[in-house]
Amino acid sequence: MSKSVTSWDQVFPQLSLNTQVCIQRNIPLSRYTSLRVGGPADYFVCATEIDVLSEIAAASQINGLPLLLLGEGSNVCVSDAGVRGMVVQNACIHSEIGQNTRADSGHNFMRLFLLTMRAELTGLEFAVGIPGSVGGALVSNAGAYRANICDLVRKVEVVESGERKIVGPEWMEFSYRDSRLRRGDGPPAVLLRVWLELKYATKSDIRAKAKDFQIQRLLKQPWQPSAGSFFKNVVSHELAELLPNLPAAMKLAGVVPAAYLSEACGCKGLQIGGAGITHRHANFLVNLGHATSANIRDVAETVKSRVFDRFGVALEEEVLYVGEWS
Repeated sequence: MSKSVTSWDQVFPQLSLNTQVCIQRNIPLSRYTSLRVGGPADYFVCATEIDVLSEIAAASQINGLPLLLLGEGSNVCVSDAGVRGMVVQNACIHSEIGQNTRADSGHNFMRLFLLTMRAELTGLEFAVGIPGSVGGALVSNAGAYRANICDLVRKVEVVESGERKIVGPEWMEFSYRDSRLRRGDGPPAVLLRVWLELKYATKSDIRAKAKDFQIQRLLKQPWQPSAGSFFKNVVSHELAELLPNLPAAMKLAGVVPAAYLSEACGCKGLQIGGAGITHRHANFLVNLGHATSANIRDVAETVKSRVFDRFGVALEEEVLYVGEWS
């Protein structure tokens, strides 16, 4: 491919994509995100095979063209103005289940748990009730109930700077609800596959553990469209010690739930336009009907402002803002 191209229109004829791959223009992204908000993508394609995803990623990186990889859209807020360049819906969902389970990055995260449970493999119980794809879980180092996806990763396949390769988990630079792919501070890269190391356990034990997690989630999570937990929890032993009603386990760990801070600031029920904070959980921003992306972000900024004014800490979004924002 020539490095002198300036647009995706010039790149398309050079790709050897399967003839069934359909490149569309000006597709509203609201239909592809769990928040049900977001403007149009300049170009949109659905990739169902890793080789197709790899080729598009390499073309983007070699030619310096904008590319957004969208899994199940559960941890993003797309701007009302939309996304310039190419958006690839990652529908690569192949998996091989075993102690070293391999899964495509577009594989549904909870479905992967169900497949591993049937094979009597433990480790992914915390995935119950977590929406989105395996790739999304890796980008944000998803976790719950003192478990994190990073602890299971043994290697990943990526396309970086136009090169397809397999690397170790250290390449991801995992930290709390974060990775190098989320920060975007390195060379452009796209995640293709992951290998997870799991352990054998009885199906009854796995199911019992997962059922407990599921009940906890059902009691808290709203039914309206959301992006999941919106803010990261705050890690601060100093703040934790100052909060009299914080559970002892949280004090010991030095972790303050974002929901605790949001609720303490009276944010439950907060509403701006068609977006608001659910009464069921103070860390869930929901689309109450016909919300705009700007409404979602205005609610988030209001929560952050209230928490900072009262507690002196800056909440950080777990949800990623993507697209053009003024």
